[in-house]
Amino acid sequence: MSESSHLPAVPYHLAIIMDGNGRWAQARGQPRLFGHRAGTENLRRVLRSCKDFGIKILTIYAFSTENWRRPEEEVNGLMTILDQYIVREMKALHQEGVQIRHLGQLDGVALKLQKKIKQAIELTRNNTTLILNIAFNYGGRQEILDAVRAIIADHVAPQDVDEALFSRYLYTGGLPDPDLIIRTSGEARISNFLLWQGAYAELYSTPAYWPDFDENELRKALEHYARRERRFGLTTAQLSAVR
Repeated sequence: MSESSHLPAVPYHLAIIMDGNGRWAQARGQPRLFGHRAGTENLRRVLRSCKDFGIKILTIYAFSTENWRRPEEEVNGLMTILDQYIVREMKALHQEGVQIRHLGQLDGVALKLQKKIKQAIELTRNNTTLILNIAFNYGGRQEILDAVRAIIADHVAPQDVDEALFSRYLYTGGLPDPDLIIRTSGEARISNFLLWQGAYAELYSTPAYWPDFDENELRKALEHYARRERRFGLTTAQLSAVR
C-alpha cells in the first residue's frame, strides 16, 4: 500500500531548499564539506520517500548563482560532490524511473561536469515515475531575466504575453508549479528560489538540518500541507461553492 493512502492530500510537485549542511557538520566538529556529502547521501532516501508518498515532481535547490561567492575550497568541493553523485547514482535513478532535469545555467560550470549533467538528462529523459529537477547554478531572478530575453528574441508581440506564455519560457516550462516548498534548518527565506512558480505554493520550514531530514520529517511536512486550505486568492465560501 502506498504511503500516500494515509494522507488526505499529497503535493503533486514538491520543492525543497536543502539548507543546513554546513551547520550540521560544524555541530559535529567536522568541516562543511562533510555536511555537504551527508546531504547528498540523504537525497537518495528522500527521493525514495517521495516515490512512496506518491509525489510526482521533486525540485531541489542544489547550488544557487550566489553560492559561487563562497570560499573557493567549498565551491570546488561541491562541484566534486555533484560530479561523484551523478556517476554513482545515475544508473540507479534511471532504473527506478526517475527523470532528471536541470534548472539553471551551465555557463561557468566545468565542461567535464556539464557533459555528465547532459548525459544524465539524456539517459533518463523518457522516465515517468518521478521527475527530479536539480536547480544547479540557479537563480530565480536570472530565470525571469532569461525568460524575458527569450520572449524578446522570439519577437512575441506584447499583447500576446500572458502568464501561461511566460511560464512556458521558464526553466520549468511545461511543468506545474510547486504545491509545497520546504526549507530545512529553520530559515524562513525563499532565497531567490522559484520566484515566479512559487507564488501560490504553501511554505513549510523545519528546524531539522538537511542531512537529518528523513521520511518522518517529510511526513510531518506533508501532514502540515494536508491541513492547509489552498484558496488561490478566493474566500473559503467561494471555494466551497465550486467544490
